[in-house]
Amino acid sequence: LLITTLVGYLTASFMLSSLTSRYILEQQTIETIWTILPAIILIFLALPSLRLLYLLDEVGMSCLLTIKATGNQWYWGYEYSDFKGMEFDSYMLPEDTLEAGQYRLLEVDRRMVVPTKTDVRMLITSNDVIHSWAVPSLGVKVDAIPGRLNQTSFMATNEG
Repeated sequence: LLITTLVGYLTASFMLSSLTSRYILEQQTIETIWTILPAIILIFLALPSLRLLYLLDEVGMSCLLTIKATGNQWYWGYEYSDFKGMEFDSYMLPEDTLEAGQYRLLEVDRRMVVPTKTDVRMLITSNDVIHSWAVPSLGVKVDAIPGRLNQTSFMATNEG
């Protein structure tokens, strides 16, 4: 809004003013100023937004449970880091074993279980290709990228 107002005011003043000078129209200083000024304004608008994006992605240290999810071709591996030896793989159920009411490509043989009303930190990575780990009812979706460890946190308030 500020940039549009400034450019509109300058355009209108040049068009309506009979006191224009040929030196103003030919000089490059004014062109440099009205090119650099909007860029500086945009930088001052972007810096607080980038700071907020960084702060929103920050996970606090108060999480009581840490789970590492590793995406593999056609299955996920889960490791409860706070407990020794507690890890398992979660495979999709074949279509011929599905019962009525179960969703194709979404049902698994072992589900990840988290306690309610507990801050949970998820560490998400992949072994082969980019995967997407999502729980829409919790409002969580994180991409699992090979060689990168992404993290998010959530709190399950309801069972199920």
